[in-house]
Amino acid sequence: MSHQYFILAAFGVALLGVFWLILSSYIAMRRSEALADDLRGDG
Repeated sequence: MSHQYFILAAFGVALLGVFWLILSSYIAMRRSEALADDLRGDG
């Protein structure tokens, strides 16, 4: 049995994790910026 499938699955899981981290960080950043704008009165 080849290890190729395990390696490809591990890369897939890692890429999904990186994508999820980037997406959740971006959403949190946008939410924080909107809150800061509201506190300043710019919004």
